[in-house]
Amino acid sequence: MGSLILHEDSRSGNCYKIRLTAAHLGIKLERKNYDILKGETRTAEFLRDISGNGRIPVLQDGDRYLPESNAICFYLANGSKLIPDGHYDQADMLHWMFWEQYNHEPNIATLRLWKCMIGIDALSDAQRIQMTGKRENGLAALDLMDKHLAKRKWFVADQFSLADICLFAYTHVADEADFDLEAYPEIIHWMERIVTMPEHVGLDD
Repeated sequence: MGSLILHEDSRSGNCYKIRLTAAHLGIKLERKNYDILKGETRTAEFLRDISGNGRIPVLQDGDRYLPESNAICFYLANGSKLIPDGHYDQADMLHWMFWEQYNHEPNIATLRLWKCMIGIDALSDAQRIQMTGKRENGLAALDLMDKHLAKRKWFVADQFSLADICLFAYTHVADEADFDLEAYPEIIHWMERIVTMPEHVGLDD
């Protein structure tokens, strides 16, 4: 890897998980911040030079640009302590990372965005209709996580891995979307283990 630039909106959990991965690996990232609500990732320059779909995060490594948060985390962590040994455990880690992007993030993160950044009053009728379903799906995701953690300290292979980092990013701010995390004691214990690790950095760091 050469000099690494993270194109991000620092409020985003998808961007935070990359910074957290880098912190655990001692990797230095140059950070370039964009305000997605102001359309700063939709400019002609951004679409031409950074990402054709106008989304972040994007990791720039020299003249290469890698999108998608969990792919970036894997890129940074490949061959490191954050990826377990063994084909099954590696696949299980990816299973949780895929699940996070399909079942967890689209519900919890979206409700956080709508409530804290856009504002409920500014939502479209279509978005308001979606809120009930997203809340139900978010609760189901947290319930599944809590039950899984009742039998183990970490999500995969009895070790801290990218699965934990990617799930932590939006779980630890789920209360900002009015999810009651105190209802999930195993998640609380898991988050406490993460935030007390010496390499940990917070969302605002």
